[in-house]
Amino acid sequence: MIRRFLLTAVLICAPFEAVECSPKKLQSLYDSLDTKSISQLLAYYQLYPDSSQGKKTLQQAWILINGDPSPPSDQTPLLHTLPSTAINAIVDIINRPSADTPIDLPKDILALIDSAAHRLHHHRLKGHNATTKEEVLALTSKDIDVTRAVLLDQFADNQDCLKKVHLYEATIDLMALQILARLSPQASPEEKIREINRFLFEEMWFRFPPHSKHIENIDLYTFLPSVIDSRRGVCLGVTVLYVCLAQRLNLPLEIVSPPGHIFPRYRNGEQIINIETTARGIHLPSDVYLGVDLYSLPTYDFKEIMGLVAFNQGSVFLQQQNYHQAANCYERALTYIPNDFLSKELLGYNYLFIGKKQQARSLLKEVLSQQSSHRISSNDIIEDYFKGKVDAEGIKALFIKVDETQQSIVNKRKALTKVLERCPKFRSGWSALAITWLQLHRTREALDALQRCHELDDTDPTIEYYLAVLCAERYNHHEAWNHLHRAEGIVQRYDHSPRALKALRQQLQLLCPE
Repeated sequence: MIRRFLLTAVLICAPFEAVECSPKKLQSLYDSLDTKSISQLLAYYQLYPDSSQGKKTLQQAWILINGDPSPPSDQTPLLHTLPSTAINAIVDIINRPSADTPIDLPKDILALIDSAAHRLHHHRLKGHNATTKEEVLALTSKDIDVTRAVLLDQFADNQDCLKKVHLYEATIDLMALQILARLSPQASPEEKIREINRFLFEEMWFRFPPHSKHIENIDLYTFLPSVIDSRRGVCLGVTVLYVCLAQRLNLPLEIVSPPGHIFPRYRNGEQIINIETTARGIHLPSDVYLGVDLYSLPTYDFKEIMGLVAFNQGSVFLQQQNYHQAANCYERALTYIPNDFLSKELLGYNYLFIGKKQQARSLLKEVLSQQSSHRISSNDIIEDYFKGKVDAEGIKALFIKVDETQQSIVNKRKALTKVLERCPKFRSGWSALAITWLQLHRTREALDALQRCHELDDTDPTIEYYLAVLCAERYNHHEAWNHLHRAEGIVQRYDHSPRALKALRQQLQLLCPE
C-alpha cells in the first residue's frame, strides 16, 4: 500500500519527460501500478513511451477509457499520435496540479473523450443536446442532462459558453470513465455509490472548505466548475457533481433538501441510502436530518436542482443586502421550481425590500394560503407582516449576516433589539434575538427572549424545546418538564417523534424523574 502510494506521488508530480531507467526498475514500477487507474497508466506511458511496458500501459489506458479491448479505429485519433501536452492534459484532468491550472484540451482529445463517453448513460438523454437555457427549460425532468443544464446556466454570459461547457463535460466524463473502469458490468446501485464515494473522497480528495472560507465565498464553492477546479465544495456544489456522475453511470438518485442543507439519496422501495457529501458520502438515517419542527424531508428532481442552484445564489445576495440581485436569482429559481413556496416567500421579502410592495403582497398571500407539508409551525413572519406587527425593515434584520466573529453577532443583536422596540409582537424577531444571545453564551437573556415568544405563541415546538433545555440548564426542572410536554404534544399531532425531544426526555429523567 505504501509503495503504491509513493509511486502514485512520483507519477503525478514528475515532469512528463522521457526518463532513463534500467529494465529491472521499469518492470518493478510497472508491477506497482494500479492497473485500473487511467492517470497512473498514462503517466507511466508519458515517462517511458519507448519501453515495452510503456506501450502496454497505453493500450491498458485505452481499454479503460474506451471500454473496448480492440485498438482504436482509423477514424479515432490514436493516443500515441497526440503530442505529449495532450496526454498531460488527460492526466491533469484527473490529477489537477492546482486549482489555478486552467482546463484546456485540444479538439482532437475532446473528440476522443466524447467518443469514449458515448457508452455513458447521459448521452441517451434529450437534454445532452441542449445548447441554451431555454431548451433546458422546455425539457421534462427525466430528459434533463444535469451537467449540460448547470454548465449552460453558469456560463450563459461567457462568449465561449459552449467551449467551456464541453471542457468541463469532458472532465466529468473522464471521472465517470475512471469510476466505470472499477465496476463490473453488472454493478449494483450500492456498488456504484461505494465507487463514486471512493473516487471523489479518497482518490480525488474532495472536501468541505474551511468554515471561514465557505462563509465568505459560498457561491465559489457551489458552482460546478469551481468545485471541480478546487476540489472543495459545500453540500450543494458536491451534490451537483455527484448527480452528474450518477447520471453517467445510470444510477437513479433523488435530491433531498432539509433547510440549509442538501444531499443525494438512492431509494428503491423501502431501501434508502442517504449520501452525506459533507462526510465523504456516508449514509446517515433520515431522522438525523429532521428537526423538532421539520417532520418530513422535501425532495427535488433533476430539473429542480437547477432552481436550487439559483436559490443558493439568491441567499448569498440576500445576506449581502443586494436585494435586486437576490430577487433576480429567486425569480430564476422559480422558473425551474415554480411551486417552491420558500423561493416565493424569499422573493416576496426581496420585493418588499426594493419597493415592489404589490408584487410582494401577492406572493406572500399565496405562500400564507398553503400549509407546509414538511413543517409544523405556521409562517409567523408573513402572518405578523399582514397583521401590522412588523414592517419590511423589521424583516430585513432577520437576514443580517453573521460570521464567526463575535462583533457580527453583536451587530445583529443590536439591530434586532431596535426592531423589537418598534415591533414588540414580532415573533420571529424574538426568536432570532434569542439565538444571538445563545451565540454569545448569555442564557439568561436568551431565556427571556424565548419566554416572550412563548407568550405571543405557544404552538411552536422549537420554542418550547429551547425553553425546556434552558430551564433544565438552570435547574428549573418543573418548567423544563412543562415545556417538554407541550413540545411533545404539538409534534405528536403530526406523528412526529424527533431525536432531540427523545434525548431531552432521557436527560430530564436522569436529573429529575417525572
